[in-house]
Amino acid sequence: MKQPGGTDGQKRRAGERAAAAVPDGAVVGLGTGSTAAAAIRALGDRVASGLAVRAVPTSYQSRRLAREASIPLVTLEDATPDLAIDGADQVAGFDLVKGGGAAHAREKLVATAADRYLVVIDETKLAGVLSIAVPIEVLPDAVPVVRSRLGALGGEPTLRAAERKDGPVVTDNGNLVLDCAFGEIPDPEALADGIAAIPGVVEHGLFVSMTDALYVGTDSGVDVRDAPK
Repeated sequence: MKQPGGTDGQKRRAGERAAAAVPDGAVVGLGTGSTAAAAIRALGDRVASGLAVRAVPTSYQSRRLAREASIPLVTLEDATPDLAIDGADQVAGFDLVKGGGAAHAREKLVATAADRYLVVIDETKLAGVLSIAVPIEVLPDAVPVVRSRLGALGGEPTLRAAERKDGPVVTDNGNLVLDCAFGEIPDPEALADGIAAIPGVVEHGLFVSMTDALYVGTDSGVDVRDAPK
């Protein structure tokens, strides 16, 4: 689920700084969420000033924002992203928990396809260890089985409910989301492997060893952190 965030200014600064790193002629993956939205708007301003880019959106939201910003859109069938810009719900080192917007399956697909993955966050998202609930997209018929298997991994899964309609959240892919609390996650890679092995899991929100650079918005600027090679 979405976590409380920093100020609009922090998010805007992070998004603008990452958008400034997009070179002319690039294909860029566009993530989902408030900080990624700031990057999309900033990229749109650069397009209006003559930057030539094409973009692969990761959700209905990012597609709509990109169209409003007059950013040309393509699919993964058309082009491979040179880089992707996306947000995160929590960051420890360079590992992430994502999925507050229930778009993590396509976000991970686009991030994996991209040559570089830039993560834009405000400083409230930083943590010493990952600890928030992990969003897991699940085939609807598989929910009972996945619940049981997650419990065996030490998790406490909760079906995510929609906020302004009766029933659960349904992803853009037509699936459901379980938010699974594990407490502190000292070994994200091992947990990611365990969740991925459960039949019926479409994708989980642990993004391990994928980030190339963090753009951390603060009150005074942006802290850019490059991942170790």
